[in-house]
Amino acid sequence: MIRILTLLILFFLISTNIIAQESTASKQVSTFSIDAPQLQTSKKIWIYLPKNYSTSKKKFSVIYMHDAQNLFDEKTSYSGEWNVDEKLDSLKAQVIVVGIEHGNEKRLAELTPYKNEKYGGGKADNYLQFIVKTLKPQIDKTYRTKTKKKNTIIMGSSLGGLTSFYATLKYPEVFGKAGVFSPAFWINRKEIFELEEKNKKQKTKYYFLCGDKEGDDDSMVSDLNKMEYIINSKRCYCLNLNEKKIVKGGQHNEKLWRDGFVKAILWLGY
Repeated sequence: MIRILTLLILFFLISTNIIAQESTASKQVSTFSIDAPQLQTSKKIWIYLPKNYSTSKKKFSVIYMHDAQNLFDEKTSYSGEWNVDEKLDSLKAQVIVVGIEHGNEKRLAELTPYKNEKYGGGKADNYLQFIVKTLKPQIDKTYRTKTKKKNTIIMGSSLGGLTSFYATLKYPEVFGKAGVFSPAFWINRKEIFELEEKNKKQKTKYYFLCGDKEGDDDSMVSDLNKMEYIINSKRCYCLNLNEKKIVKGGQHNEKLWRDGFVKAILWLGY
């Protein structure tokens, strides 16, 4: 796990020093900056709008995603983008994506719910307050959005997967669906499992994804299996509110998450 964390930090810190190249983001993608008082900083936000947004009067569901540098643009990614814009274009998906840039050296702090004795962190409450109290109201005011929880998805990988899951426990009235990719439960294992055990109502729709070759042991798979078991103990499996995909040979990288994105979105619905 130490090796995984080291690689993650290197991946995302290095993304700020990528050699200049052409942007691969589509014309449907734009950016803006917004004050994040909960984090005492400013955040760069990436917005994807469906191709028919400008010619339509309809409202759209919204996906909130972490680590925006890796979602749309090869230029800002470290080891390849997710191709979110191209994939949604190919689906003609009627959905808006809001990508939140990670905080570089502050990424671990922003995307961990609890402080880890060895690695620190524990600022996810502030990060999520920013999304819920500052960013989402601005998005709903600026764009034609469907604001109900069934139309609000949160999605991320690794630490972003951990925080996406945590978000559904802290704000179940806001996020009705979550794409939880390779969640780093291990960094807050005791606390996140205890929080889920105490959760009395479980109505969120989850799509879980990980590879069976993530790290030096099988803790990613075993943690995901354990969390799914706890969730299923609180509601009938017949409701079909969980989907879990363990990819044979899948590793902890952008390729795994890029390849799993479309299936996750189609299963979750929007």
